[in-house]
Amino acid sequence: MNFDIELVGKIGSMALIDKKSNILDYTLIARLSSELKPGYIWITSGAAETGRLDYIQRNGKELSGSPEDVKTDYSAQGQSILMSTYRQFVDPKYSLRQVLVEHQHFNDEKKRAHLKALLLRCKEQNAIPIINYNDPVCSEENRKLEIQSLKNKNQKVVECVDNDETASQIACLVKAKTLLILTSADGIYKDSKDPSTLIKEISGKDVSEVLDNITECENYCNGASRAGANGAKAKLEYVKEAVKNGTKVIIASAKYSLKDILEEKAPATRIGVR
Repeated sequence: MNFDIELVGKIGSMALIDKKSNILDYTLIARLSSELKPGYIWITSGAAETGRLDYIQRNGKELSGSPEDVKTDYSAQGQSILMSTYRQFVDPKYSLRQVLVEHQHFNDEKKRAHLKALLLRCKEQNAIPIINYNDPVCSEENRKLEIQSLKNKNQKVVECVDNDETASQIACLVKAKTLLILTSADGIYKDSKDPSTLIKEISGKDVSEVLDNITECENYCNGASRAGANGAKAKLEYVKEAVKNGTKVIIASAKYSLKDILEEKAPATRIGVR
């Protein structure tokens, strides 16, 4: 099978934060950034949390107001910090391009084609795209109305309520060989409180069997790492689309290098046809 992109990777908000110091984990970002290269597409969460921590550091308190307005303001503040941090540590011989997406870019044929062309050009132009959902300008009320309108037309709808979904949709869009979801855990567990229950492989003789086995593993997943996150069960549900497209999926911890994860030298949950 031929693939257009080698790797689509995604890192979650909590994996980016140094919990002891309550700041961005610059060591982690530096390590991951140094491994990014053309042919990789990187989806990064963390704008809202980064903006929140930065605001508190500068003002000594959190923002007040409606949750949606607060998230908007934090995200707008955090985006520039995230991008400047990645730019600081990505190999200077590579260009870095910020791409902010919304649900509409996946639900409109012309916008999908435009986004795909942009991402594929990056590979040819020695550039690395860094993608995040465009929270600062996306009204939740409008988003819900637009999604419902699409559903009323009996369309298959991409909502992008989580960057795990965004990552899977990007992997499908560019036909990626591998989709890597980085978290604060080593992968999917039968018992989240027992590291020895890590599910190292979800596989099958064909795509249909893999999808059935993913659904079975969803029964083990409960809870999420933070308020507003959808947790491991949602990750498994979202990656089904990429699996259908022939993409190998890996869910692993951000504490390991990309090289070790891709070369199967680090623990992870690996999903795909045997």
